[in-house]
Amino acid sequence: MTTNESLMVRRQAAVANGVGQIHPIYTQRADNATVWDVEGREFIDFAGGIAVLNTGHLHDNVKAAVAEQLELFSHTCFMVLGYENYIQVCEKLNHLVPGDFAKKTALFTSGSEAVENAVKVARAYTKRSGVIAFTSGYHGRTMAALALTGKVAPYSKGMGLMSANVFRAEFPCELHGVSDEDAISSIERIFKNDAEPDDIAAIIIEPVQGEGGFYHTSVEFMQRLRQLCDKHGIMLIADEVQTGAGRTGTFFAMEQMKVSADITTFAKSIAGGFPLSGITGRAEVMDSIGAGGLGGTYGGSPLACAAALAVIEVFEEEQLLQRANALGAKLKESLNAMASKHEPIVDVRGLGAMIAVELMQEGKPAPELCAQILKEARDRGLILLSCGTYGNVLRILVPLTAPDEQIDKGLEIIQSCFEVVLKPA
Repeated sequence: MTTNESLMVRRQAAVANGVGQIHPIYTQRADNATVWDVEGREFIDFAGGIAVLNTGHLHDNVKAAVAEQLELFSHTCFMVLGYENYIQVCEKLNHLVPGDFAKKTALFTSGSEAVENAVKVARAYTKRSGVIAFTSGYHGRTMAALALTGKVAPYSKGMGLMSANVFRAEFPCELHGVSDEDAISSIERIFKNDAEPDDIAAIIIEPVQGEGGFYHTSVEFMQRLRQLCDKHGIMLIADEVQTGAGRTGTFFAMEQMKVSADITTFAKSIAGGFPLSGITGRAEVMDSIGAGGLGGTYGGSPLACAAALAVIEVFEEEQLLQRANALGAKLKESLNAMASKHEPIVDVRGLGAMIAVELMQEGKPAPELCAQILKEARDRGLILLSCGTYGNVLRILVPLTAPDEQIDKGLEIIQSCFEVVLKPA
């Protein structure tokens, strides 16, 4: 019999150490918000493949769409022979991405590719090379994206200095003593000390930080950032790889910020588990790169495009944006009740169903406690994730399609985990 332990031994012999793995579990099959491992054990999935499965594992509509496409063809490379569903996805995203202006879209495979191509477009349009990113931001593991990512370990540890022309501003986070004013002032300091505004092509920001801890900007801060970009002719890039496809209760989180980005990145849940990413931006900005300057062999795969069209349809048919908001309210209500009983829970936050629980002990981040909760939850049949600069934040990314009874069971497990782990010795 194949076991998790035997597969872990094989993994250690065959897979590079740099490929991490949060849980020592190997999946046999999955359905909606339930996963079964190779030993037949059942788990409730509150991780969603790190925000990839907003429509759940193997949604029937997504399966049907991909199966239908697979009967026709699996690949041509859109840059060689085009196909309609690539165009259809671009048309849909041009409509869904916020902004009252003409838009165009380009499709890729991964979130990192989307980020790197967004920066390429911004540089081509502005004829500038500098980029401002934020502390604790996460934008990917490829080289240019890694330079933008505001956390060294584990992402760039031991790899030397990343590429130049990236400057780091403070991300506003009241919980950790950084106000909106502090964050804006940090950008002004960059303009004064490091690079004048005319050297900056873009400011890239996650409306809600993903790996950084699910901190979200205020509407006022994003509006000030938009004004600053407009003043200096800087492109505002919204990295919505994790927040996109309905996780925050609107299809894109920037819809809640009352301003629009010049370029928006998306990936993860847009195709329900199939690899697809892209950038959508102002048409004149997107057209600043000539034919051949954007693309990739697998970018906008016909199978992934079929899946994406099905995902967008599911959101409409099953009213998943409303579900995200209702689910988020339910999660926060229960988690706040736990916070009233357990002192280490210092904050419960999130937009829509992108929910985080921050843990601190004696006034300091508590990553060890967070790790204990993850392990205890796994032992009880619940898959959770952590995040944050200090690894002290529990994050919940349960599929929006999960039934209420399964959500309730997952919350009961979280409550029992805190009771066991925090029980006096």
